[in-house]
Amino acid sequence: MHAAVFYGVGDLRYEQVPVPEVAADEVLVQVRACGLCQSDIKKLRYPLLDPPRIFGHETSGTIVRAGEAVEHWRVGERVVVLHHIPCFHCPYCLNENYSMCRVYKEVTTTAGFAPAGGGFAEYVKVPGHIVRSGGLMAIPDGVSFEEASFVEPTNCCLKAVKKAQVQPGQWVLITGAGPIGLMFAMLCRQFGAKPIVTDLLASRVERARALGAEAALDARSADLTARIHALTGGLGVDVALLAVPSVQAFSQALDATRKGGKILFFAEFAESVQIPLDPNVLYRREIDLMGSYSSSFKVQHLAADLVFGRRIDVQALISDFYPLAELAAAVEQAVHPTPETCKILIRP
Repeated sequence: MHAAVFYGVGDLRYEQVPVPEVAADEVLVQVRACGLCQSDIKKLRYPLLDPPRIFGHETSGTIVRAGEAVEHWRVGERVVVLHHIPCFHCPYCLNENYSMCRVYKEVTTTAGFAPAGGGFAEYVKVPGHIVRSGGLMAIPDGVSFEEASFVEPTNCCLKAVKKAQVQPGQWVLITGAGPIGLMFAMLCRQFGAKPIVTDLLASRVERARALGAEAALDARSADLTARIHALTGGLGVDVALLAVPSVQAFSQALDATRKGGKILFFAEFAESVQIPLDPNVLYRREIDLMGSYSSSFKVQHLAADLVFGRRIDVQALISDFYPLAELAAAVEQAVHPTPETCKILIRP
């Protein structure tokens, strides 16, 4: 089979590799669509993991082989592959901090070499513990593979929205109108909240407005805080979701969040970044700071329902399709986006 194999920063090769062997409790999935995620881009552009690796984790496809011990799944079924499944019995899982679980963090879906997701290949092997524990989800008739590939990123965003306890009628500031920021906006709108989206690109501001943001603003506006306070009756937003790793965006969010409000870090900052913060601001205004990393098993079925039921329009987020052989070009476009660039999907 063909795969896009990472051999080091700047060395991504489209080449033939063996089709993974399937054990008795495993399945082999033919990949039909795989989203290009910022976490994939980070691993391809920085020396974070030893090569060789085959990345890609927002994966959908068709089961083409099932081991003799596999129950409830058969060849020919269309599925979403979820690469993170927790153990369910460690202290983190018992407190529903599933993304902190050691088993969760150890990616085991693979197309070869050290397991790294495997979605950027023609076939990916799904190990037994994921098959048994809900890591495969059937794609309903009428739902495309491309739409189904959004289940995992939707889960990640939904987890953050739930953790921030976004409520109907609340004002929510979303910094960044890339695919994640726009998904946040659609989810907040779905749950009855009023999203305000900011971005540096006029095209993304306009896209946010078209997808239902209550307001979409230029993040460089000198009067940004004043405009947000005017929209919210002088109080400020109830919740701010940071969808970009920007110190300036955090500063704007802090200025725009009401007393007693919440600020949630979703985007991952560079390791060297430090944010200056007066702790008395948090103390006197009772601002809650929180983080949300990756997905949650608890909201898995709701995320799938939102995508499969088209309660959020993930199709509207797709801007580009690339064949697997051109993954390097897809990464380059994601790093240097055009005004129209949004979500990029890979079709092996």
